[in-house]
Amino acid sequence: MQTNINIKNKKARFEYEILDKYTAGIVLSGTEIKSIRYGRASITESFCEFNDKGELFVINMQVDEYSHGSHYNHLPKAARKLLLNKRELKKLDREVKTSGLTIVPLNLFINEKGFAKMNIALAKGKKLYDKRETIKDRDNKRDLARVKKSFNS
Repeated sequence: MQTNINIKNKKARFEYEILDKYTAGIVLSGTEIKSIRYGRASITESFCEFNDKGELFVINMQVDEYSHGSHYNHLPKAARKLLLNKRELKKLDREVKTSGLTIVPLNLFINEKGFAKMNIALAKGKKLYDKRETIKDRDNKRDLARVKKSFNS
């Protein structure tokens, strides 16, 4: 079992412009948390949405089945409820409905108390030219770092 779990969504920062961040708890079953503690989860294709009651759920999050689980094992791609304050939920719901923004998970981690938490972000989708700009900036930074490294050596 890994001691430091930090499962990232690398696509989120490339596909979306991050506007606001929140940390939310997740409602998990016993086999789900055990599988996450072994690092067997993925949030690359996941997103968050509200149901009819105003509760926030993470959809399409992949948590592999626990290897030692019996017939009580969980479903790998089930919708999992996120826990936030009522004020935060209302604010997010309002922003999603009025502005057309989306809520994307950034990373999944386990805090000091052993609870699974997820950093989520209120985000706006990037256009194609914004993505090209991001790639160009990344390449420029990499080239600059190479020049600095060769100059210092």
